[in-house]
Amino acid sequence: MGNTLKEMQDIQGALQCYTRAIQINPAFADAHSNLASIHKDSGNIPEAIASYRMALKLKPNFPDAYCNLSHCLQIVCDWTDYDLRMKKLVAIVAEQLEKNRLPSVHPHHSMLYPLSHDFRKAIAARHAQLCIEKVQVLHKPQYKYPKALSTGRIRIGYVSSDFCNHPTTHLMQSIPGFHNKAQTEVFCYSLSPDDNTTFRAKIAREAEHFIDLSQLPDNGKAADRINADGIHILVNMNGYTKGARNELFALRPAPIQVMWLGYPGTSGAPFMDYLVSDGVTSPMHLAGQYSEKLAYMPFTFFIGDHMQMFPHMMERVIIDNKDGSTPLSDNTSIMNATDLSVIIEQAPEIKKMVTSVVSEEGKLSSDKLEMHVIELPVTTALKAMIQTGQAHTSINGVVLQNGLTTNQTNNKMATGEEVPRNILVTTRQQYNLPEGAIIYCNFNQLYKLDPATLQTWVNILKRVPNSVLWLLRFPAVGEPHVLATIQSLGLPPTRVIFSPGDYLVCSTCDRILCIDSRR
Repeated sequence: MGNTLKEMQDIQGALQCYTRAIQINPAFADAHSNLASIHKDSGNIPEAIASYRMALKLKPNFPDAYCNLSHCLQIVCDWTDYDLRMKKLVAIVAEQLEKNRLPSVHPHHSMLYPLSHDFRKAIAARHAQLCIEKVQVLHKPQYKYPKALSTGRIRIGYVSSDFCNHPTTHLMQSIPGFHNKAQTEVFCYSLSPDDNTTFRAKIAREAEHFIDLSQLPDNGKAADRINADGIHILVNMNGYTKGARNELFALRPAPIQVMWLGYPGTSGAPFMDYLVSDGVTSPMHLAGQYSEKLAYMPFTFFIGDHMQMFPHMMERVIIDNKDGSTPLSDNTSIMNATDLSVIIEQAPEIKKMVTSVVSEEGKLSSDKLEMHVIELPVTTALKAMIQTGQAHTSINGVVLQNGLTTNQTNNKMATGEEVPRNILVTTRQQYNLPEGAIIYCNFNQLYKLDPATLQTWVNILKRVPNSVLWLLRFPAVGEPHVLATIQSLGLPPTRVIFSPGDYLVCSTCDRILCIDSRR
């Protein structure tokens, strides 16, 4: 009953069923594992870890519970006995693949572990086959496709569960509107209901056709709708991420089906024809590890919508300390706005800071980076706002907004749904970042870290004494594990700074180096 309720998205009902089953039979290992999965999906990771451990205590040979426990420990960066855990996880996957079973490691999670490319492809292929088996029971005849461009335009269909306040939409929300309407006709098929955000509204407004398939849970009927629209190229933006309905693609409603953006790995599916990628993400010598043909973009398949989401970041000035008590820095206090003229006009003097640009070869190029520097006629109010955490202040009638408190005063501005109307002031002091230090930052979820990656970062910090690492509490329960590991590697925990996440963090501080994990 609990599994059925979970499948129907009745999480509370499933939780009650699993809890009741454990009350009736405390030694029921599967019930503990199922309860753990509910906690895991709800973000209650410590509770999930405890339940998975109980399941394994009752049933030591329990591959699903072991692999899911490993993923939970990965989420919170608990790397105790990491090498042994990975060795056992790889052995479990190898045995399951050899016996042609569905692996206990999900395709999306396989990227986190030291699995071979062949194993990752095989895991994806097993899940793709499961999708095929699910739609075979529908006994649907093969679809027919348009033999010519009836309207003279290519019909492109984007399918995603993330047309909402989600990183995928933050990256691509302008794509539907940027298509050349003389050559293409864009359809967006949403697999999730309306979350009433401007992200969703923008895509719905700018796509010529926006169809909410979340109201059509029957995959057969949903595929019928896509085929009836005469789609020529159908784009799978989910892959194996949350909310995916790969069964739609298994039904082949379009003649060309493509993977793009939301999932960088292979689908392992015979029903996906191409993967849009690039030569760095998917090197040609690894083409055999993909079931799809590789379609390379000129530079990168990864896009961003920052110019549309954050136009206020295009204009920036540095605030100089008027009393001259501290040396000028290009990254201590910064102002951003779509129009800074109202504050610049009040500055008694406008200076320029010119920085040489270093080329990819590490040599100084002829390019220069120029930034305006202003002295504010009144700085007391500004200092008070920063030190006390006021949401805003005013200088000669001009409202200045505290960049750090934007997520408290206007969540839509903090997430990029709205462009800030006031001038934003952001300082290193607000984020407890040392002035004058080099800041290495990574704002991924912490599950993308592993011991080898963190060791690499620690080595960098040791070689650059005047530097710190800036991470997000994403999740907060991972922070103590990361700090403990940092200390065990011989680096003071004070060299790592954690912050809550919001979209205005890294965009408003200059001279910060973004580093990436292996994922």
